[in-house]
Amino acid sequence: MLDIPVIRWGKPYESLEKTEVVHFNTGEPIASVSAANGGLVSRDMRKAQQARNRLREFSCEDLIAKVGKAADCFENDTLTLGNGTQSPDEFVHHQSASTGLPEHMCRSNMAKNCFVMRNMTEILDCLTRGLDLGILTNGYGTESRGVIVSYQAQTPVLGAVLPSNSPGVHTLWLPAIPLQMGLVLKPGSQEPWTAYRVAAAFEAAGIPPEVISLYPGGHDVGSALMTSCDRSMIFGSQKTIDQYAGNPGVQVHGPGFSKIFLGDDCVDRWEEYIDVMAESIYINGGRSCINCSGIWASRHTKEIAQALAERLGPIDALPPDDPKAGLAAFTVPGMGKAVWDMIKQDLEADGVTDCTAEYGDRVVELERASYLRPVIAHASSPECEIANKEFMFPFATVVECPQAKMIKAAGPTLVGTAITDDPNWIDQLLSATNIDRLNVGPVPTNRLNWLQPHEGNIIDFLFRSRAYQVAENKVAAMA
Repeated sequence: MLDIPVIRWGKPYESLEKTEVVHFNTGEPIASVSAANGGLVSRDMRKAQQARNRLREFSCEDLIAKVGKAADCFENDTLTLGNGTQSPDEFVHHQSASTGLPEHMCRSNMAKNCFVMRNMTEILDCLTRGLDLGILTNGYGTESRGVIVSYQAQTPVLGAVLPSNSPGVHTLWLPAIPLQMGLVLKPGSQEPWTAYRVAAAFEAAGIPPEVISLYPGGHDVGSALMTSCDRSMIFGSQKTIDQYAGNPGVQVHGPGFSKIFLGDDCVDRWEEYIDVMAESIYINGGRSCINCSGIWASRHTKEIAQALAERLGPIDALPPDDPKAGLAAFTVPGMGKAVWDMIKQDLEADGVTDCTAEYGDRVVELERASYLRPVIAHASSPECEIANKEFMFPFATVVECPQAKMIKAAGPTLVGTAITDDPNWIDQLLSATNIDRLNVGPVPTNRLNWLQPHEGNIIDFLFRSRAYQVAENKVAAMA
């Protein structure tokens, strides 16, 4: 069994307190993971500036090249992990076994992370709007227009409290190292694998190990990390979003409430878009914040709901090593039934129809885990509570709502796909501050453009553009 230590600025630290990561179905131990505590994190963060100082010994371009090389190591090499090693196939198996994700989904998320690492030059060029990265290193410089600008780093390190549900979210913190900022990560309790493998791949590619810390542990570790790091990101529920609302030092990634809006000019041709709707709901086991949880239209909503139920309702749980497996397990005993009990209450409300009821029981119970089969509901109006619900499996509500009221009634929306050619409505959608990512046309909500920001631009989060003036007799010396 693997014995995985805490990593304190590149150095392994074995704790007396350890937790076991086990196979979600068999209960077989996979790894023993040392547990950090909040005091340890707070103490180590006194050395955070050293991580940035070490990374500034390299140019951003050099670090980008090393991250590209790390992608190859991450994808293809057997890397060190604790007291042993881990091959790519073992990584996929371990991740699937502890999170309940089918193995082919783990491979897909692995490819997402590699894509971001390999295309870091283009991604940062887009996120910085073509800024010379040397300006971020020095704190000032001259733009292509000949204007002196200044960007001030707001932190020496980026902290992140990571989830266990979808490994694809790791793409969000990968740019930190090329931006010459250290990483302080609290891995998810069921998914330590990605953070440790990325760190090992970075080291194999020539990035100094002392710029990364990994602190598995309890809630006190997450709290200490958020307090000690000037800039951090956290993944959680709506409660987490509310807790950190208004805190400029915390970037919160919570439920997406992503939606597809069918405009009045296209809704009569809804059959043409069923594939887009089904993919948006079902891909990646419905576990991502970019999965669609709502289909909004002014008419034909019952027919749309029935068609989606016919497509997704019969899908059953399959073993995680089955290449056709499309559902991820709930690995906490009893969680699947508890979630279903909450959904049942909403399905019994006035104006709500369970369109997948005729396709058999939705809960599949195993000895130690459970699955929830896809659920498609119909809501007669946005006032139905289920219209604004999201769950970690293929779940969506088809909501009947007039187009004129749709944007406001939809509420917070991470990804909004608007299927319309109406220029006036497109203009309203562009102005809607409750929609983060906007797709116009039949683009599935899960298909991201990695050259665009996801829930905020990490450059704007980690750096501050400020006024910077230099006396005329100093300009020549700076050039």
